[in-house]
Amino acid sequence: MSQNSNKAWGTGKTEHFYQLNPSIILKYIDQLGYKTTGRCLALNSLENRVYEIEVENPAAKTMSENFVIAKFYRPGRWSQEQIQEEHQFLKDLITIEIPAIAPIEINGATLFKTSDEDGPLYYCLFPKRGGRNPDELRKEDISRLGRLMGRMHAVGKNRKFDHRISLTPQVYGQDNLESLLSENAIPEHYKANYETLARQFIEVITPKFEKINYQRIHGDCHWGNLLHTEAEGFFFIDFDDVVSGPVVQDFWLMIPGRDDHSKAQREEFIESYTMWADFSHKELALIEPLRGLRYLHFDHWIAKRWEDPSFPTAFPHFQEDRYWAERINDIREQISLSQNTYVYDPYEY
Repeated sequence: MSQNSNKAWGTGKTEHFYQLNPSIILKYIDQLGYKTTGRCLALNSLENRVYEIEVENPAAKTMSENFVIAKFYRPGRWSQEQIQEEHQFLKDLITIEIPAIAPIEINGATLFKTSDEDGPLYYCLFPKRGGRNPDELRKEDISRLGRLMGRMHAVGKNRKFDHRISLTPQVYGQDNLESLLSENAIPEHYKANYETLARQFIEVITPKFEKINYQRIHGDCHWGNLLHTEAEGFFFIDFDDVVSGPVVQDFWLMIPGRDDHSKAQREEFIESYTMWADFSHKELALIEPLRGLRYLHFDHWIAKRWEDPSFPTAFPHFQEDRYWAERINDIREQISLSQNTYVYDPYEY
């Protein structure tokens, strides 16, 4: 399994990223051969900068074809090679008609770069697609999504990442913790307790990841990254966090609950999933360790982005005592829940 570092090598200066404006954005869309109308709408995105841009398209048959979605990547996060691996994964998916949204290819390329004067920043374009996030998952939705994710993971298994990070206790646990501590984001009176419990949690879960199969996965496959239309059904979006990891990461984010209803849904999901891809029930023992790693990753992410003016606004509670007291309880709970080392696999015998 790859132990790629948390570190990335993206280009660009942060101040240029913060200073993106419609004039700059439209200039680079026009340079790709589009004729923009001047309409540029910022979409909700904290990590990157994403815009809906109207373009002239005489051949458009639907309203959506008069728009493109421009994504400007945050500098310093992903390298060119890492972004291109994200794009390759999406290309692999749509090649066999798995519903996802891949970047638009222009003259054989999907990734572009602004000038040094404006960054340089990496950016790409996507077609505009309508849809809504599901409010709930019905029984028939569970089966459909199980088959869909099985197909996605079957494709993911066919090629390996060479540059994307891996979802391991080292990268998502130890590396995130060390970086978080260096940011001095944790209030001093919680810091020692947080560090002690986080290190204990990482020590408990690390053996559980031994001999686990790693492959290309979505990595952030929660409901917010799932869209549905009556005509097209479900499709996956936002592959910005693709990683090499255990497939169960995408399972538990899709069905995150711990109650009996959620466990029953997960079993239905797995039954449909295994029509397309293999799965060992023993990986279910990774759900709570992965949930805890997500806590550490989330804390690190906010701390690392605190200089971005949008983050204090989005997460005002991050500097409050209550946040860190609750997080310490979360980690303590994950240590307890991660102690279980066995999950019955009905296909084992």
